[in-house]
Order: sequence, then C-alpha cells, then structure tokens
Amino acid sequence: MGGPVKTEEDPLDPAPAEQMTETLAAIRHLEQAVANAGGAALRYGGFYGEPDDVQVDMVRKRKFPIVGDGGAVWSFVHLDDAATATAIVLEHGASGVYNVVDDEPAPVRDWLPALADALGAKQPRHVPRWLARLAAGEAGVALMTEARGASNAKAKRELGWTLRYPTWRSGFPAAYGNGHP
Repeated sequence: MGGPVKTEEDPLDPAPAEQMTETLAAIRHLEQAVANAGGAALRYGGFYGEPDDVQVDMVRKRKFPIVGDGGAVWSFVHLDDAATATAIVLEHGASGVYNVVDDEPAPVRDWLPALADALGAKQPRHVPRWLARLAAGEAGVALMTEARGASNAKAKRELGWTLRYPTWRSGFPAAYGNGHP
C-alpha cells in the first residue's frame, strides 16, 4: 500500500478488503467522471465537530477500540474547515481532485486516545485483530490497522485554503471542550 500518507495522484487502495471493493470502484468512477467534465471532486477526511456524532458517542461509551497495533493512519477535517474548502472550490470554479484534510494524518493509536481525552471519556479499549474481525469484518479491521492518510498540500497550494484547525490535536479540544460539547 505504500507510504502512510497519500496524495491525489496516488491510487485509492488497489487491493481493498472484499467488502470495500464496490465502494472504491464507484468512487474511482465518480472522480474520473467529474474530472472529465471539468468539475472538482473533494476527498474529505473524517469529519468532526458535531457533538451528536455517532462516532463521538461510541468513543464516549468505549465502544470504539484500538484494533491490533492501531497502525491505520487517518486524516481528519473539522466541519468548518470542510465548509471553507467547499466554498472556495465553488466560488473559484476549481477542477480536479482535492484532499480536504487537516495537516496531520495520524495513526489510530495516537488520535483515538486524544479524542477520548477531549471528550472527557475513558481511554479506548484495545482488542486483537481476530476479535475485531468477528465484530466488524475484514473491512472494519482494515480501517483500523491498514488505512492510509491523505496530504492536503494540493488543496492548500492550488486553492489557497487555510485551516482554522490545522490539526486534530487543536481541533478535538476546541470542538468538544474536554467533555463539554
């Protein structure tokens, strides 16, 4: 799968878990069709900032564990920063594919405990891959152990996009106020 952080020029996972094959094929097709038509396709990172988010609730209840070594690299974007990037693309008629993510892709083992801290929740549990596979399937395990993050360099360079929350390290506490949404 190559390095831990991908650009827009890197292919989407060429060998995904079986449950993800159709979804990634559809994304590839849609991005190509949009680009061919002169439009823009935005690849958003994991959204955060909504206090009633299902994922946030799972972290609060300790139902979002670190799987295996927690080595999957995720990229995030605060909802406000995603909206700003979208507005820039629409206002300027940009075309192409852009990763709309913050500046710091990070392994699950780093960001998930920080999110729990920001929420004032207990630290996440650790579960082995085999147990997670029973509960979440191979795709769920891959998302927690093998996923790769994304670089925002192109969006920042070509769109002049700046982030209010450059990393999840400052964004999680700002969004969730250490347990107070």
